[in-house]
Amino acid sequence: MASENAEKLDLGFNTASDIKPKKEWMNLFLRALSFFATASATLIMALNKQTKTLVVATIGTTPLTITLTAKFLHTPAFIFFVIVNGIVSLYNLVVIAVDTLGPQYDYKGLRLGLTTILDVMAVALAASGDGAATFMAEIGRNGNSHAKWEKICDKFHEYCNRSAVALATSFLGIILLIIVTVMSITKLFKLNRI
Repeated sequence: MASENAEKLDLGFNTASDIKPKKEWMNLFLRALSFFATASATLIMALNKQTKTLVVATIGTTPLTITLTAKFLHTPAFIFFVIVNGIVSLYNLVVIAVDTLGPQYDYKGLRLGLTTILDVMAVALAASGDGAATFMAEIGRNGNSHAKWEKICDKFHEYCNRSAVALATSFLGIILLIIVTVMSITKLFKLNRI
């Protein structure tokens, strides 16, 4: 009877070696892809800048011009987007390092549960940054006639196109991180940790 109770107690504290290696590599591969997607989105948006000279008036035959620069720093939502994607990229990099180097230091499976909770928080953080940046990108592309906000994408095509690429890669990173999170949650259910 005592040995049965000990076996039941051990079932709740399975070690990391009970997890199938194929799924661990798939999880690690998807996390690496998520890292590359969010890091790419961070770099694309952080380096996004376009300068354009526009004619504002003509005096006689001489055009009067003004030089304008569109940068991600001009929009707080894009700044938030860069910071959030940088944080999620760094988080993915740390988890990749811990997953490859630290399984022998896992205390009774605590790493998997903690990683799953932090994955959910990373998804929420990245989604909030992407939502804010998507809203501002839509305003930049179409403007808002009710608020009298002019669109800028008709003047800064490359800037808007690079912003769209950054948003798309960030959304891809979020989707991959959601898949990794679902895989981690199903592992927790299989290991009877919840």
